[in-house]
Amino acid sequence: MGAIQKELVRMFNKGLELEHAARIQYLAHAESVKGLGAEKIIERLKEIASDEQKHEEKFRNLIGSYFGEEPSMALSATHKAGDIKGILETNLKNEKEAIDFYKEIYRKAIENKESLRYEFETVEHEIRHIIIDEQEHVVELSLLLGK
Repeated sequence: MGAIQKELVRMFNKGLELEHAARIQYLAHAESVKGLGAEKIIERLKEIASDEQKHEEKFRNLIGSYFGEEPSMALSATHKAGDIKGILETNLKNEKEAIDFYKEIYRKAIENKESLRYEFETVEHEIRHIIIDEQEHVVELSLLLGK
């Protein structure tokens, strides 16, 4: 395996760890939402957690099937948040950070497409779709925050 493939696997594993943590965090936060309008927010947090699980699967597939490496079982840090506003703000910040990191992966893949002769199109497609989903989460969390 070449240097770019090793670097991408490292980045995919970090993305996988971010997605593990995000799913757990969204589900935990959904359980702590209380009060008027809580049902809609709980539902949305659980839907986003489901999206994050799909992202985990995409990263696992890229790492294992396309690059023949072992996917990480670790997770990134999770963050507690007290009230609904704190929950939404914490997750919004995390989504933006994830987008920034996934755009780094995307750029690295584009810049090295010739070295990814048999993987490039799948890598580009999967990472682009993860970014699109995360951008949708930013919009939805921003709307819930009234921003």
